[in-house]
Amino acid sequence: MSANNLAISVRGLSKAYTIAHNAARHTTLAEAVMHRLRHPLARQQKETFWALRDVSFDVHQGDVVGIIGRNGAGKSTLLKILSRITEPTGGAIDLYGRVGSLLEVGTGFHPELTGRENVYLNGHILGMRKKEIDRQFDAIVDFAGVEQFLDTPVKRYSSGMYVRLAFAVAAHLNAEILVVDEVLAVGDTEFQRKCLGKMKDVAHSGRTVLLVSHNMAAVTNLCTRTLVLKRGELLFNGQTGRAVEFYAAQNLGAADGGRDPADFRPSWAKDLIRSARVLDSQGRECSCFAMGSDLRIEMEFDAAATPLRLPVMGVVLNHSTLGTVGGVNTRMTAFEPEPGTYRHGVLSCTLRRPPLLAGTYGIDLWLADGPIDLDCLSGYLQIEIEAADIYGTGRTPFQHMGMIYLEPEWRFEQGQPARPAAALAAQPA
Repeated sequence: MSANNLAISVRGLSKAYTIAHNAARHTTLAEAVMHRLRHPLARQQKETFWALRDVSFDVHQGDVVGIIGRNGAGKSTLLKILSRITEPTGGAIDLYGRVGSLLEVGTGFHPELTGRENVYLNGHILGMRKKEIDRQFDAIVDFAGVEQFLDTPVKRYSSGMYVRLAFAVAAHLNAEILVVDEVLAVGDTEFQRKCLGKMKDVAHSGRTVLLVSHNMAAVTNLCTRTLVLKRGELLFNGQTGRAVEFYAAQNLGAADGGRDPADFRPSWAKDLIRSARVLDSQGRECSCFAMGSDLRIEMEFDAAATPLRLPVMGVVLNHSTLGTVGGVNTRMTAFEPEPGTYRHGVLSCTLRRPPLLAGTYGIDLWLADGPIDLDCLSGYLQIEIEAADIYGTGRTPFQHMGMIYLEPEWRFEQGQPARPAAALAAQPA
C-alpha cells in the first residue's frame, strides 16, 4: 500500500520512566516526615525503567490490529502515547485522522456531570461537532442501556453502567482511529457479547482499530494482524494466527524458574500465590501431555501477613486461539478445608482425562478466601497437548475441530429401506 493509505506510522518510539527507591522503608507518614527532617540532604536511589524501547510499525487505513503481551509488556503505555495522553521519550508518531480511545473505564468522564453531559464532553474532546454527536446520541444511549439514568451524575452509576456508557461513547463517536484497551475483559457476559459484536461492526466499517486484549479468541476473530510486545520491545509483527502461536510458544518455552508471577498478575491481585506447576500421573512436573492424560495442577500460597480462613482454588483452561475451555473451583464442587487460620498451604486440582484436542493451552489460577478473590495468575502455566490414538484405531482426532474430543457410542439398525412417497401414492386403494 502507498504511504497515503497510512493511518498510523510509528518510528523508533521509546518511553522511559524514572523510579525512585527509598533505602528506609516507612510505615507511617510521621516516620517519613521525621526522616526527611533528620536527613534533609539524603539522596534517593533512582532507576530508569524503559516501558517502550525503539518500537516501529505502520497501520494502514481500515486495518484491525491486535496488541498482545504479558502484563508490563508496554501495551497500555503504547496506547496512551498514541492517544496523546503521555509524551514519548523518543521517536516519532504520525496519526492520519481523529483518535477515539477507551483505555480505562470512564477515562475522560467527569463524575459530577450527568451521563448526557459526559457524552457531549467526550465527543468534543475527540473533536466531534455537536451535530455529529446528536446523530449518534440515541444509538449510544440504546447500546448503554442507561436511558433512565441519563440525567443522573455518573458518580452515582454502578460500575456496570459506567462501563457500558464509556464503551458506547468510544465505539459510536466516529473517530477514524479507535484505540481500545481490554474492554472485552470487563462487564457481564451479555455486555461482553454486545462489545464483541460492536467491535466486529466497527472493524467491517473501514475504520482503523488497535485492540489490546488478553482474550486470544477475540484477537483471533477481530484482528488480521497482531503485534507481540515483551518488556517494551516489539518481538513480532505479522498475521494474527502466527502471532498468537509465537506468543504461546514463548510462554510455553520459558522455564518456570525464569517466569516472574508478577508478569501474569492483574493489578487488583495481592501477591499471595508463590508458585504453581503442572504434574503428570507419576507426580513429575511436565509441560507436554498426550491427549487423554490426567493433569494435576498445584498452587502454593503464602498468606503470613493476612491468614486465610477458607482457602479456595480456581482453575480455568484456555485454548491459545479459541478461548476459554472451562473452569472449576473448590466452592462449586463443595470441597472445603476445615475452617481455621492458614498462613501457608498447597492446593491441588487433578483433572481426570480432560478431553482436550491437540494444541497449546494456558491455565489461569485463582486464590480466594471464601467468597473473596485475593490473587490470580492469568496464563502463568502453559501446557502442550499432543495428538494420541485415543480411540485405538491407529488414527488421531483432527486438531482443528474445536477444543475437545468426543467419546461417542454409535448404533446402527438394519431394516427395509423407506419407500418413496410417490410410490405409495401410485398403489391402488
